[in-house]
Amino acid sequence: MNLERESGILLHPTCLPGDYGVGEMGPDARRWIDALSAMGQRLWQILPHGPTGYGDSPYQAASTFAGNPLWISLEELVADGLLDPARLTSFPDLPRSTVDFGPVIEARHALYATVCRTFGRRASPEMKAAWEQYCASQSHWLDDFALYVAIKAAHQMQPWTVWPPPLALRQPTALREAARRYRTTIRNVKILQFLFDRQWSRLRTYAHHRSVRVIGDIPIFVAHDSADVWAHPDLFFLDGKGHPLVIAGVPPDYFSATGQRWGNPLYRWDIHQHAGYRWWIQRLARIFEVVDVVRIDHFRGFEAYWEVPAHETTALNGRWVAGPGEDLFDALINALGPLPIIAEDLGVITAAVDALRDKYHFPGMRILQFAFSRADGTTRFRPDDIPANCVVYTGTHDNDTTCGWCWGRAGTSSTRTQAEIEAERRAVLDYVRTDGREIHWDLIAVAANSPANTAIYPLQDVLGLDSSARMNVPGRGRGNWRWRFQWDQFEPACSERLADITQWSKRDQ
Repeated sequence: MNLERESGILLHPTCLPGDYGVGEMGPDARRWIDALSAMGQRLWQILPHGPTGYGDSPYQAASTFAGNPLWISLEELVADGLLDPARLTSFPDLPRSTVDFGPVIEARHALYATVCRTFGRRASPEMKAAWEQYCASQSHWLDDFALYVAIKAAHQMQPWTVWPPPLALRQPTALREAARRYRTTIRNVKILQFLFDRQWSRLRTYAHHRSVRVIGDIPIFVAHDSADVWAHPDLFFLDGKGHPLVIAGVPPDYFSATGQRWGNPLYRWDIHQHAGYRWWIQRLARIFEVVDVVRIDHFRGFEAYWEVPAHETTALNGRWVAGPGEDLFDALINALGPLPIIAEDLGVITAAVDALRDKYHFPGMRILQFAFSRADGTTRFRPDDIPANCVVYTGTHDNDTTCGWCWGRAGTSSTRTQAEIEAERRAVLDYVRTDGREIHWDLIAVAANSPANTAIYPLQDVLGLDSSARMNVPGRGRGNWRWRFQWDQFEPACSERLADITQWSKRDQ
């Protein structure tokens, strides 16, 4: 897949402004799309869209197929006649510049309960028919997900491995009894998933009418405490009680001296192959119902992945194990046709990983914040060596903001020493011939003028924000994913400047 010469902005929907504690798929989302279009941006990149669990990370979702109910617009529910507008006047006064997930979840789920309880009498006949059709068409994942959520709620949100063994190990009689006992909760889960899809589909259509496409994201691995693993334990390396035998991670890197111990269970690729990669085909088919292009996180794991024994407390003592490689992608393409995939090819990248990416013409990623490190020892990220078929970023959701990266101190954002930070600062300032007062615009201009077909800028960089606006610090368990922007930060001069850069870099054609 060769992308057009265009550009876009990375902004997760939870970061949008609004009155109800978290970004959602309502008026502010449409205003955001209008802003993208006005700036000549043709792409809106988001993070994974699944329902989050412990730590609020979109990369540890309760399902790789489901949507996050927190995105549901309360104002859209009112407009559709599903919620009394008076209920919004008593919504708690929550922070506007960050997401306080606990109170947000509590307040929103109280309203969702009302919507689900009254859905039968408030929804129009056409909406109810659409809901029934949705439940039927998505049953291959929705039935298991709804049952998983219902059982988990009935057991104080404990991981599925500590449920009573008949439920944890999916004994048919126990599942039938749970489906009967928790039928109301199951129905409510399906209603919320329908409403998510309905609102997101309308928002995506709105984006398409303004020539904006959506780049989505799926992590290669899924969370252990998820409907995916509970419903398909045979597809993962688990013991007889459902606990992982080996887990995913990466060896020591830019972000962590002891590696990153992600904790995701690893796939039994032999079982996937024997089943014709059916689960993966369904997974990709589903994501392309939601987005136009998908970035696959940790693409290198398809060639070889870092296997860590589950009892290890860090990722140091792991080993590389061969992944499915071409066999998987041949099966996906045979089933689904050409795949608009961006390969997140960061980390320890070998010639074999490059060859797998290039065989299918998947664009890779180049991160400008990595371009000026002497420790890297390669020219992979240097602006002068960026290929056309790739996506260039000033930084990603895992990086510090560009201002924070340039002017930060050791120990705050990466494993860099103070000497390395200062060396990188000198290197980037020399390269762009600037004093660094507008380093964010300097790197946006470098990205825009690069040979890369696609350039993506985190909104934090467009706004010139410091480290306080960082989205995620890899390896930190709490305090991530909380940042939101406010419209008063989005000054007309900022919008006009990005529109000008986009025009003279010929990314608005």
